[in-house]
Amino acid sequence: MIITKDNMLTKKNNTYLYLVCVVAALGGFLFGFDTAVISGTISLVKHDFNLDAIHEGWFVSCALLGCILGVSASGKLSDKYGRKPVLILSAVLFLFSALGCMVSGSFTTLIMFRLVGGLGIGVASMVSPLYISEFSPSRFRGMMVSLYQLALTIGIVLAYFSNAYLANHAGNSFDSESIRKIFSTEVWRAMLGLGALPAGIFLVSLLMVPESPRWLLLKGKKQKAKDILVKIDGIDAAMNELSAFYATGNDKGSSSLKELFTPVYRKAMWIGLLLPFLSQVSGINAVIYYGPRILEQAGFTLNNALGGQVTIGLVNVVFTFVAIFTVDRWGRRPLLFVGIGGAVISLIVIGMLFSLGLTSGPWILIFILAFIACFAFSFGPVCWVVVGEIFPNAIRGKAMALATLSLWVGNFLVGQLTPVMLEGLGSSWTFWLFALCCSPALWITWKLIPETKGKSLEMIETHWKTAYAGTKQVETIKIKTNAIK
Repeated sequence: MIITKDNMLTKKNNTYLYLVCVVAALGGFLFGFDTAVISGTISLVKHDFNLDAIHEGWFVSCALLGCILGVSASGKLSDKYGRKPVLILSAVLFLFSALGCMVSGSFTTLIMFRLVGGLGIGVASMVSPLYISEFSPSRFRGMMVSLYQLALTIGIVLAYFSNAYLANHAGNSFDSESIRKIFSTEVWRAMLGLGALPAGIFLVSLLMVPESPRWLLLKGKKQKAKDILVKIDGIDAAMNELSAFYATGNDKGSSSLKELFTPVYRKAMWIGLLLPFLSQVSGINAVIYYGPRILEQAGFTLNNALGGQVTIGLVNVVFTFVAIFTVDRWGRRPLLFVGIGGAVISLIVIGMLFSLGLTSGPWILIFILAFIACFAFSFGPVCWVVVGEIFPNAIRGKAMALATLSLWVGNFLVGQLTPVMLEGLGSSWTFWLFALCCSPALWITWKLIPETKGKSLEMIETHWKTAYAGTKQVETIKIKTNAIK
């Protein structure tokens, strides 16, 4: 059944591919869980620590500041030490943060552990999709990277479920004072501490996955990389991947990030910086962070608002499957066009409903769900797919860190400013502003993003070089033509 060649398995193993990518995607689960669990704790922490709007925003966005710091370091760390060790570091930070938040004795201590968790999220948010992009065969890459976003959305919905469950059972009595404090009188501690369980699973699982084969190639470890590539996709595909890798000159190892700013990769740079940033200022995390408050303004009670958040999370999960099953068949650009267009329209309608005072019925929730659905099959997963593909091998770690940093800057701004905007501008103008910020992504998809469906990472790298060479040739012809005239 098994044919050997050079002491390696020569048959591909799809089960192995899926298992490894699922483990890497757990970083997305923790990202989503930590992002969403905060929504159920905001009003509780605000009450217990008597927070004003500024401190409330700081409680939400302090982890995002940690994310920015984590992303800033993750590029160099993953290029130097490998993708796997840095993912293990993120799991340790997640675990430490969850346990620390659960037992924190003051608001300052709580903020400190939230910052630690932010470091973990920042690292995982960059390295997890990077690892999956480098690990997956080109024909499955869109689906595999979308698993990261699926895990993220599952983390979000499980955080909503756990928040709702803990909130509804907070009145239970416990003999132990410390247990009663965590699960009853200050139930937000249990909400935040529950993240330790998936963090521990992530940590143990990472010990059993291999290093990224492309990182191994960059470090000159050809045989180890070849063994992994053969196990993933068979001997023929592995040899093609190796030939393509060396044909693009990547055997020289990692390069400086300055290469990204050269004319050859300028479009890739703008895509990497703008697409993640715009995905955040579309307002997606405002709905996730402040969903209960927004729904309360629409007439929902706190428990019903949390129930509405669970519905939002479920829609997020379901429509992410649309991307998983279509991104490698329909392509990246069609999903982005349809999804972003639908998101902009939904945001405009939500603002109009608040403006007209039509908040007593289900329409607010319906259009919030429409916005979530559009985001879930386009901006959410496809952004990670595109960003994981467009950069050259030699600087992919550093470049993805820069792209992910732009995402977290946008996320930080939304987390910090949303409560201020809701109080100062009102719900209508807040959603209209999100629609305005989201719109430029349509132009970027039309003018800058190439269709990368079915192309290997090396083919995409060659595309930028070829496109630049063609542009230079056209410019030369124009110069010569003008000279003749």
